Amino acid sequence: MTRERIVPLIVAVALFMENMDSTIIATALPAIAADIGTHPLALKLAITSYLLALAIFIPASGWIADRFGTRTVFRIAIAVFICGSIACAFSDSLSHFVAARFLQGMGGAMMTPVGRIVLMRTIEKRALIAAMAWVTTPALIGPLIGPPIGGFITTFFSWQWIFLINVPIGLLGIALATRYIENFRAEKLDPFDFTGMVLAGLGIGGLAFGMTTIGVDFLPTSFVISLLIAGAIFLSAYVAHARRTPAPILDISLFSLPTFRASLVGGTIFRTGVGALPFLMPLLLQIGFHMTPFESGMVTFSTALGAMSMKAAVPFILKRFGFRATLAANAVTGGLFVAVCATFTPATPILLIIVLLAAGGFFRSLQFTSINTIAYADVDPARMSRATAIVSVGQQLAISMGVAFGALAVEATMWFKQGQTLTAADFQPAFLFVGVFAALSSLVFLRLSPEAGAELAHRTPTPTDTDDQRAG
Repeated sequence: MTRERIVPLIVAVALFMENMDSTIIATALPAIAADIGTHPLALKLAITSYLLALAIFIPASGWIADRFGTRTVFRIAIAVFICGSIACAFSDSLSHFVAARFLQGMGGAMMTPVGRIVLMRTIEKRALIAAMAWVTTPALIGPLIGPPIGGFITTFFSWQWIFLINVPIGLLGIALATRYIENFRAEKLDPFDFTGMVLAGLGIGGLAFGMTTIGVDFLPTSFVISLLIAGAIFLSAYVAHARRTPAPILDISLFSLPTFRASLVGGTIFRTGVGALPFLMPLLLQIGFHMTPFESGMVTFSTALGAMSMKAAVPFILKRFGFRATLAANAVTGGLFVAVCATFTPATPILLIIVLLAAGGFFRSLQFTSINTIAYADVDPARMSRATAIVSVGQQLAISMGVAFGALAVEATMWFKQGQTLTAADFQPAFLFVGVFAALSSLVFLRLSPEAGAELAHRTPTPTDTDDQRAG
């Protein structure tokens, strides 16, 4: 097997573990909540605490990998993730579970970004779409088997085992990294931006965690408001700091590149919308439709099945239509397939639900692959590590906000109806809200040049594209 395939497959081991973990926990949320004595919606803290840890520690991933070597950091990151998984399995309260998920996030903050750094340094840009497919296709096996496995384990055994299965997978990842990944180090290392790390961490952490705790009886309202205000202040201070620092921890100058800016801004909007789906759908099926975790998992795994089927078509679609047309049109399509979940009722045929979820997964997979690839279209090699860090932060923050927005929409519906018990009808406004929000990202992608990412897509611009660009 060529190096272009070996390296993406090794990175895929980490992605497999992370993706399977996230889909398994979504299926098991009601069972975990009942066991540790909390409300299912409160467990969004456990999901977002993991994503919050990613957002805080990912910015340092590029510098740490350059300083200590990609192989060293990658192996340590997997080991930390394994320890966090074990801690999750032995949690007996919401606080302990949230802390354990945060530890998992610290490991995940290095696994995927460092793997992407290896990928960017070893794969030529013209081969990037194919490499991304090699990375994401095996990783999608995690979401594919995660819901049914999670439902099966939760229904017939114990939810603790959904975390313990990360141990053998992680050990395999460490072994593969030891054998195949080179210990890349930077020849010239910039000074570590400690001030920027603190400001960015406090800013991102305050905003993300404050938003997550809205509507949950976990922290006093005044403290939540203080978190949001402090987060905004620290993030503003970071922007001012980054503008006068030669090598900031998050390089905001990358936003001057139209392709990078569209990927981050448009991608954040789209991910915020669709990021609520893995959280809301299992709750709808289990609490609203009274399915068992196993039955719920067997239905929701169709989303990943649809995503798997898209991967082979991505290069052809991007070559035929280009990044701008694909991203703009598909943002609306992907948002509509999220919004259509609002029509699901206990009387909706299961086969219809499966077909619609699979179709939605098909188009969301196309959007994610396209967004991930276009981000690096115009980034020079010297700034690739910084680009990888800021892309990863944006992705994880968007998913965190999606979970928070989705849960908040459900809570707002219950408050408006003055209901005390969750029903299927309480989820309908949430699906509509996040679906429309995702579709709005189309407005960002329409601002791209018709020739954006042409080299990556192996695409020769058509006369119409050229005329459009001149007219613009």
